[in-house]
Amino acid sequence: MPDDVTQEGWCDLSDDARSPEPATIVIFGGTGDLAHRKIIPALYNLALSGSLPEATRVLGFGRRDLDDASYRASLEESCALFSHRQPLDRVTWDGLAARIAYLRGDMEDDAAFARLAVAIAAPGMPENALFYLAVSPEQFGPAARRLAAAGLGSRGRPGSTRRPGGFRRIVVEKPFGVDLASARELSRSLQDCFDEGDIFRIDHYLGKETVQNLLYFRFANAIFEPLWNRHHIESVEIDVLESAGIGSRGGYYDQAGAARDMLQNHLVQLLCLAAMEPPSSLDPESIREEKAKVLRAIPDYGPAGLLARSLRGQYRAGTGADGQAIPDYRAEAKVRPDSTTETFVSLRLEVDNWRFAGVPFRLRTGKALDRQASEIRVRFRRPPATLFAATCGDRLAPNLLTLRIQPDEGMWLGFNAKVPGAARLAANRLRFAYRERGADYLPEAYERLLADALAGDTTLFIRADEAEQAWRLVDALEGAWAGSPQTPLVPYAAGSPGPG
Repeated sequence: MPDDVTQEGWCDLSDDARSPEPATIVIFGGTGDLAHRKIIPALYNLALSGSLPEATRVLGFGRRDLDDASYRASLEESCALFSHRQPLDRVTWDGLAARIAYLRGDMEDDAAFARLAVAIAAPGMPENALFYLAVSPEQFGPAARRLAAAGLGSRGRPGSTRRPGGFRRIVVEKPFGVDLASARELSRSLQDCFDEGDIFRIDHYLGKETVQNLLYFRFANAIFEPLWNRHHIESVEIDVLESAGIGSRGGYYDQAGAARDMLQNHLVQLLCLAAMEPPSSLDPESIREEKAKVLRAIPDYGPAGLLARSLRGQYRAGTGADGQAIPDYRAEAKVRPDSTTETFVSLRLEVDNWRFAGVPFRLRTGKALDRQASEIRVRFRRPPATLFAATCGDRLAPNLLTLRIQPDEGMWLGFNAKVPGAARLAANRLRFAYRERGADYLPEAYERLLADALAGDTTLFIRADEAEQAWRLVDALEGAWAGSPQTPLVPYAAGSPGPG
């Protein structure tokens, strides 16, 4: 413990938190990239920290012809590569591997789901089941329906999520649809088969430690919460910037673009956490309701308003931040040579409520930029134009609070102080960085999210109405762009700060 932190400064909330329950975790797409790079390494890390219940079982579901031994061997190789806890602990891995099995099946085969139901009900298996759909989004609805047909859904089952006979929960990855209509259709499909409280929509950004810290930072500190309003905050900027191009994702990205790929989920969720009102409690639904209220408070600007508030760009050939050449976006694999898909988007919004009326929130995301950073910057209003502000004017640095999500996770507060030996003001920073405070290991997002799904804690997962409200916003933006062909698609060189 650092010298300046005493035991009295700790408030342990873990006693009030829900604990993961043992379950059979069924990974649909069990041989795929997501299972190998994220899900299994996260389960291994949970086991290593003692957070994965001993009775938990893992069942990979896929089309490849594998036996249990070969499946475990492929997962071990991936875990050794992608777990952030290195080197691989042999005792922990062997203990987890002994609880992993493989079931060959096709996502469109009803008989395979019937075999799955038999495997889950076998003697010695946990009574709970968590179904992780690590498959393409168009398979979410059909998979839920086949699970329900095999008796594995939760809709209409008696009791609560801690019901006799065990829980049945389903996990789906973003994107939750491609527009508002498809998001609603997906919600209907899932809710026909599972209760809303058993549907866990993952946005991995919400599992990051520094994103979670937004709630703690805002509502546990009396020096900030009274200032967190339109009277003291001038503007808020939310950036999720990437230095790499689209790489091998051209087939998907050219259909989606920056607004659908990043704005609709990651940036909107950060906006909700930055702008939400204090929830009535730490209960998951209280928190999710306040996030939904933020989205409902964003005005309908109309096409002309959205065009005036947005900027879209597309990268051209250049040199990336790592010194490597990045080709023109239109020359990337599986990208149309005449593509008008945006790789950069900036959007200015307001949250039309009492706390933030009139405060601009600027959301910005893009590919092939000059830096890799995800952060929220809160700019406070300048002091009245007397004393120092009257003399210094714009030379008086603003108080800027930066909440860095990645890399260099932490927060920085800019303030003004006297220069020793001179009648001069200079900008300074108070700095808190997790790694500088002895946090050698920050849990990966999927660790937290998987543990919460096993515990039935929906706090960090997206509710149906949140997803739909976010699509309402992005649909309107996409519609404004499509309805105004003359709207410029601003080119920018790869490795540059981007347009605007």
